[in-house]
Amino acid sequence: MTFAPPAADLDWSKLGLAVTDIVNGHVECEFNPATQTWGAPTFVKDPYLRVHGLSPGLNYGQQIYEGLKATRSPTNEILLFRAPLHAKRMTHSATLVSIPPIPPSLFLDAVRLAVSSNASFVPPHSSNAALYIRPLAFGTGGHFALTPPPNYLFAVYVQPFGTYHGTSAADALVIEEFDRAAPRGTGNGKVGGNYAPVMRYTEMARGEGFPLTLHLDSALQRDVDEFSTSGFLGIVKEGGKVTLVVPDSASVIESVTSESVQGIARVLGWGVEKRRIPWDTVSQFTEVMAAGTAAAVVPIRSITRRSTGEKLEFESGPLCLELLTRLRKIQRGEGGEEFKDWVEAVKAPETVYEKYAVVEGVTNGTVKEVANGVVAKAISNGVTNGVSNGVVNGVH
Repeated sequence: MTFAPPAADLDWSKLGLAVTDIVNGHVECEFNPATQTWGAPTFVKDPYLRVHGLSPGLNYGQQIYEGLKATRSPTNEILLFRAPLHAKRMTHSATLVSIPPIPPSLFLDAVRLAVSSNASFVPPHSSNAALYIRPLAFGTGGHFALTPPPNYLFAVYVQPFGTYHGTSAADALVIEEFDRAAPRGTGNGKVGGNYAPVMRYTEMARGEGFPLTLHLDSALQRDVDEFSTSGFLGIVKEGGKVTLVVPDSASVIESVTSESVQGIARVLGWGVEKRRIPWDTVSQFTEVMAAGTAAAVVPIRSITRRSTGEKLEFESGPLCLELLTRLRKIQRGEGGEEFKDWVEAVKAPETVYEKYAVVEGVTNGTVKEVANGVVAKAISNGVTNGVSNGVVNGVH
């Protein structure tokens, strides 16, 4: 489907990470404790959520999230990048904190609905910006006991944004006063508790000129784990042979961007190794990169470890630039046959509603939908365009 063009009143070259609430709305799905199933996705204008003050999401950190991108192709299609991998990763994160897993099909439909209903906020093809997609889920109802609660919400928000760290080479600092993730802990999931405690250390590092911070393994401070915001990638270049090296650690997330870069490297004929990376071997890398959805691929100029007085310096990213250029082309629908399965063209919002909605009735502006035996709250807040032939016709 061809969507309307990007919003004309936005300067796409000046987008940062600030949340501006300029988009049309977000998607919500509620968990039904009686049937133990998730309800149908619904589009809601109001960006604020009604949550009990004693909810496990607020009190116990029972919360998970994801992050993926939508971009625009040369023919004005809107493309999702590797969304099924994000659905799989969110399922894994849910199991870590006792949230009912979101079925991958529901995850994908909710993402499609959120993006298609905010199509004018997907940047133009020529821009390096993207529409950032933030799925999240958490326990919502009041619940004192340290047991899984009955009520949960799954939501998908979107926001146009620019690259997180930019594309210039960055300096990194090893965090040594704090361990991000314990062995056998939740470090391999996108759980809020893995990130909030790091904020004060990243802020201190940024104030000292280090936009990126690196974590070593918590047990021995001997092996590389990951950057606070992104995965670690190293390149060994010996003669004409190039090898991309990725940490093999149970305490880091399965980075979709890192996995994608590995796939690109293989197509380029490079070697790819996933293994332990002892700190004392990091100096052997020709280049080091940070890879993540928001960060894309960022070259690392140096890594400082204050306890040892080391400052490791690297080339400023000619191979990183090649990977980044290819990654961006793939994300924008120019990757060729080898990577065509990595992107999916988004369809109109109606295609999601037609899949879920059999209208049961309308009361006080709320449509009740029945989908696979599950009754779900549907669109309210004035965003329903009409009901015809039992299908919700559109969202504006």
